Amino acid sequence: MTTIYDFNAKDLNGNEVDFSQFKDKVLLIVNTASKCGFTPQFEGLEELHQSYKDQGLVVIGFPCNQFGSQDPGSNEEIGAFCQKNYGVSFLMMQKIDVNGDNEHPLYTWLKKQEGGFLTDGIKWNFTKFLINRQGEVVDRFAPTTKPKAIESEIVKLLA
Repeated sequence: MTTIYDFNAKDLNGNEVDFSQFKDKVLLIVNTASKCGFTPQFEGLEELHQSYKDQGLVVIGFPCNQFGSQDPGSNEEIGAFCQKNYGVSFLMMQKIDVNGDNEHPLYTWLKKQEGGFLTDGIKWNFTKFLINRQGEVVDRFAPTTKPKAIESEIVKLLA
């Protein structure tokens, strides 16, 4: 059986990140965009990261330009935007597709583990997947769900 720990992806600097390093951590994986109505959620994601990183939370952002072309910049531009505007210090990956023929294999797996409402496809930016310390997807949250609203779920998984 495939687990989250079987995947790799590149960070914004092009370094390969092996997800096996996240064993025994709680992960929050989010497809992000820099020019979206939900972009201010970067602030809430950073707050979660700062509040719980020492207890084992890892927030991982995956920029995606598939929804309204709301993340058209280069990986370098995305990183600079996130840092300058929201102080993002959590792990940001290279831009990927989360749906379609070129979707990242991690997202194929995530969607199989926790399907969506009406369709399993990602419907918009800032869809969130919460993964427990055993590497299992335990919930999927809509783009409209603010990071603060899932804090209690994260706390339960960290306990």
